[in-house]
Amino acid sequence: MKKQLLLIATFILLYNACGERKPIQKSEPFKSGEFKEWAQTPPMGWNSWDCYGPTVEEAEVKANADYMAEKLKVYGWEYVVVDIRWFVENDKAGGYNQTDPHYVIDEYGRYQPAVNRFPSAKDGKGFKELADYIHNKGLKFGIHIMRGIPKEAVDKKLPVKGTVNITADQIYSTELQCSWLRDNYTIVADKPGAQEYYNSIFELYASWGVDFIKIDDLSRPYHQKEIELIRKAIDHCGRPIVLSTSPGETPVEKATHVSAHANMWRMVDDVWDTWPHITHLFEVCQKWYPYIMAGTWPDCDMIPLGRISIRGERGEDRMTRLSKEEQYTLMNLFCIFRSPLMFGGDLPSNDDFTLSLLTNKNVLDMHRYGSHVRQLFQQDGKVAITSVNANTKDVYLALFNLGDKPTEVSTTLKELDLQGEYKLTEMWQNKDKGTTSDLISVQLPPHTSILYKIHK
Repeated sequence: MKKQLLLIATFILLYNACGERKPIQKSEPFKSGEFKEWAQTPPMGWNSWDCYGPTVEEAEVKANADYMAEKLKVYGWEYVVVDIRWFVENDKAGGYNQTDPHYVIDEYGRYQPAVNRFPSAKDGKGFKELADYIHNKGLKFGIHIMRGIPKEAVDKKLPVKGTVNITADQIYSTELQCSWLRDNYTIVADKPGAQEYYNSIFELYASWGVDFIKIDDLSRPYHQKEIELIRKAIDHCGRPIVLSTSPGETPVEKATHVSAHANMWRMVDDVWDTWPHITHLFEVCQKWYPYIMAGTWPDCDMIPLGRISIRGERGEDRMTRLSKEEQYTLMNLFCIFRSPLMFGGDLPSNDDFTLSLLTNKNVLDMHRYGSHVRQLFQQDGKVAITSVNANTKDVYLALFNLGDKPTEVSTTLKELDLQGEYKLTEMWQNKDKGTTSDLISVQLPPHTSILYKIHK
């Protein structure tokens, strides 16, 4: 009996030591370029912006996390991101720069969550408890910030943590201040204390358990020096934090630089639920196909589907204005292009159709395992994009009619570098569409598309 008890105790100890062990957080700086290992496939998650603007509250974040854990995690969705101005107690939907914003800020000029919106942040705990809640569901936690240093920190001459006698008013400039949100000033990169300030905020975020950060007003104009400060600060903090730069359009001539410093970067300004926003994406994507690489992703912006603008920045509370056909077209572009997928609608409000757009294994396998993404043509509203499954070598083909009239969209196996006879499977419904040894052609109504898997 003693031997049996000893064996049971030994098993429990081994299970606790191995099966339940959490990953060890690094405390030393990461090596240059190591951040590209943190997002080997395009990040997938939910962001509060499209449905709650700058007003999201803790209970709403948790409700979306609960939904993701229950219905989406198994399909690869994992990030839960609190968007803009979580540190303002009195923000309102649909507008910024009110005359009397009530900021929450610590003694080192670092924003803290507004406790009236995030009750678990009381007693200086920041987002730690909310991040723990999300982590305990097997998900990851993200936040949004603006580049630069708070105006309030400058006005109060708050000390920069990690320095001796350097204060916020010594490292800022009013030049290139964000034109649409005036909370922060530019940080002058070569000033003593500039790097230390960014180090201090990322040390704070790492202590909260942040896994993802979206940083606004970085991409247009392109703030190269501040991006470099941020990259160093993330690497210094010792926690893998995926970096998303925003908003676009990121200059394509900066593609090499941004891919050396960020995991994802915006190609466009905010995408909303109107057809011209979608057609503009197709135009801009043409520049970025050569830069779709593991760990660094051109970003089509958030997905404005489902229920959006509950307290949003643009328009009234609504289900997306895109038709079902247009929603398929959006998803086909995002997925074959391998854009990060950040859903903008309120997840608990999803109807069955919206949920089906987020849980199609065939389409998400293409998004996850696609390679050699390239556009075959884009002319007269007709578009063809292809990729190859890195594991199975199956070929994917998306054909689009962006025009306002029905049209035939065609390509050939030769254009896909294929020879012989191949099967065609329509991917959303997993329907057999016959075989071909040459032409692939389809009649498409306006604003519609079709997604094929081409295989033996």
